[in-house]
Amino acid sequence: MQPLDMAVIVAYLALMVAVGSIVAKLAARNSESYFLAGKSLPWWIIGVAHGSSGIDITGTMWFVTMLFAYGSKAVWLLWVWPLFNMVFRMVYLGIWVRRSNVLTGAEWMRTRFGTGPGAELAYLSVVVYALVSVVGFLAYAFRGIGTFTLTFLPWDYPYAAEVYATVILLVTGIYCVVGGMYSVVLNDLIQYSLIFVAAVCIAGVAMAKTTPGQIAAVVPVGWDNLFCGWRLDLDWATKGLPALNQKLFNPIAEGGDGYSLFGFFTAMLFFKGVLVSMAGPTPNYAIQHVLSTRSPREAALENMMMAVVSLGPRFLLIAAISVIGLVYFGPQLQGMGAKVNFDKILPEVVKTYLPAGLRGLVVAGLLAAFMSTFVSTVNSGAAYVVNDIYKRYINPQAPGRRLVVLGYITSTAVILLGIGFGFATTNVQKITEWIVSGLVPAFVAPNVLKWHWWRFNGYGFFAGMVVGTAAALALPKLILGIHPIWMFMGILSLSTAASVIACLASAPEPGDVLKRFYRTIRPWGFWGPIYAALKGEDPNFEKNKDFGRDVFNLAVGIVWQVSMVALPIYLVIRDTDKMLISLAVFVVTSAILKFTWYDKLGPGQMYLDEPQVSSGKGN
Repeated sequence: MQPLDMAVIVAYLALMVAVGSIVAKLAARNSESYFLAGKSLPWWIIGVAHGSSGIDITGTMWFVTMLFAYGSKAVWLLWVWPLFNMVFRMVYLGIWVRRSNVLTGAEWMRTRFGTGPGAELAYLSVVVYALVSVVGFLAYAFRGIGTFTLTFLPWDYPYAAEVYATVILLVTGIYCVVGGMYSVVLNDLIQYSLIFVAAVCIAGVAMAKTTPGQIAAVVPVGWDNLFCGWRLDLDWATKGLPALNQKLFNPIAEGGDGYSLFGFFTAMLFFKGVLVSMAGPTPNYAIQHVLSTRSPREAALENMMMAVVSLGPRFLLIAAISVIGLVYFGPQLQGMGAKVNFDKILPEVVKTYLPAGLRGLVVAGLLAAFMSTFVSTVNSGAAYVVNDIYKRYINPQAPGRRLVVLGYITSTAVILLGIGFGFATTNVQKITEWIVSGLVPAFVAPNVLKWHWWRFNGYGFFAGMVVGTAAALALPKLILGIHPIWMFMGILSLSTAASVIACLASAPEPGDVLKRFYRTIRPWGFWGPIYAALKGEDPNFEKNKDFGRDVFNLAVGIVWQVSMVALPIYLVIRDTDKMLISLAVFVVTSAILKFTWYDKLGPGQMYLDEPQVSSGKGN
């Protein structure tokens, strides 16, 4: 690190201290200010912040490795998360969530299931799942920032990465604790500005330092093709990297990714991604951002903004680092032999191949990326403890200031737990696989059913969440080396069976609860008896008739998002034909969504305390 690099990083950290001191007073006013920024921020600011929160160091390191190894076909591996769930929230789910007008995802359970025993169990299961997922994501952040920092600091000793990660989490935690959701949003805006500038600059460096011929010389045939047959058609042994072949083709039990049947597994990832997306935002910072918007309509627009800001710039940065790594870092990877560490690609490229000043900018941007995800995650975890445990069960009349102080305490405790579990993780890919293939599917079945089936009740939700979460914690230990896809399907099957059995073994929720939910949230799905009951009370009541249009917009939106990922990749590798095709697809799908989605958005001002009857036109 040169003095100019250090000056850039110090300037960023000083800015964060100043921002933290400014927003601390705003956040301290009451619990809504601390956890949702008072629901006062415009949708485009929350959208930028939400998109920025998704740009984290650990995920960026993982995507760089995937693009390096799989080439353009890595676009399909984004369904591992799935990164494209934002289009589901943009088209309809963001509106449905925001109509509840609550503070957290657990509180939302009362919107769906009322206040009976089943509803209380559903409520508690979301609180427990949210806290488990928050700690899991913090352990994920811990491992990523430790690996990244180790590359740039000169002291390497046993557990050095863990020590660096601990120090950074504790220092960042101070900023997070005092500022609440205001800290989240302002840090995200600053972080996005840094990442955007860094992405453009590093893409310029990559395009100046490499040529299409150099790239073609170091990658196997087919690396730049977006599509392939049933089997993966890449052979890295011809380029001196047989370790990459082992990564791509070996079974999980032997340390590989197990994606030799690439067509089959990407189809399974797509199926998994659709189900996860249909479940709605997970009970962490994803739902907190949606609930922070000022209206249901702005919740839809916020997710559109999130998609735009999080995909293009992020993958411009990822593509640029991958290309520099391919051309210049390949010999170092070859020298590692069978013990090659692909997590090193991103930090080593930044450290070795970027000019002074830009190196500091990229490091500051990636530190900011870490901070944005970190503070968002901690804020959401504290919200569940304060609002859904303390205020709900211990002191419902607690004054706002006491809730804010408790937010400070619980945020600190969540950080310490994340650090503790971070020490137990081994590498970026392992913790990533557990989150996306273990923890996420535990959430899917009960949350898909709650939207679309009137008969589903709180007992079914509780059973599905408990069995799914328990399976996520136990299955990787019981079946060593299980492929992430099969782990996902196993957990999903157990959770679905538990949800349906418990639901059918107990009574449905009271009719007034179901009617209020259906009238207010306006879902489509299997709600025939509830619709008939409301129609009998009010002959003018109409159900949501937007299912067909929403499905069409989802299909167009997925293609729209794929084009936003492919476009910067083909720009950096200078494949002009594929870049122009991606640009044309983006323009055409954007125009379609303007007429079929944006123009159909209604005012969306529909809350539980202000029930209205929709005409059925628009959500």
